Amino acid sequence: MASDTSVSVDSAGRPGETEAERDDRNLMELLQELRVAGLGVQVLFGFMLSLPFTTRFAKLSPLQSDLYVASLLLAAISTALLMAPVAYHRLVFRRHKKEILVKDANVMALSGLAAVGLAISAAVLLVVSYVDNGLPAVIITVFIVCLFAGLWFALPLARRRSRFPQLIAGKPDYPAYRG
Repeated sequence: MASDTSVSVDSAGRPGETEAERDDRNLMELLQELRVAGLGVQVLFGFMLSLPFTTRFAKLSPLQSDLYVASLLLAAISTALLMAPVAYHRLVFRRHKKEILVKDANVMALSGLAAVGLAISAAVLLVVSYVDNGLPAVIITVFIVCLFAGLWFALPLARRRSRFPQLIAGKPDYPAYRG
């Protein structure tokens, strides 16, 4: 591993970027992404917390009540996972742990996004089953799960593994971009 002042030759770096500069940039990009995702899951979590206090909540079937609890727990888990990198950063601030922070925070962010997708899917199933129980609820929920899985995971992973990266970005000079 190169020192903080050496020029990175890692394909994940930019030309002339040191490892320390890459770690700083990656952390800033990750924290910005977490701000967006964190806000969304906090809105969902707040909504889920307010549901039991509505008059129609008592009309939920036992299965719908269980689904509500599952969705609430998934929203709480996703909130914890998406906010954990911020606490992690505060606790290792100025301890020269940025590279491992970025790696650990990436895992937390991906896990948090998976939990958000499941929480939203469970919430959709809860609402649709309340409005129209039966096959429509199942079909709509399966579609939503596939939509999240496809857009958030399958498509990016397919592009990441593509043998023709220049076609992905629509630019012949795509390999010069190092993300």
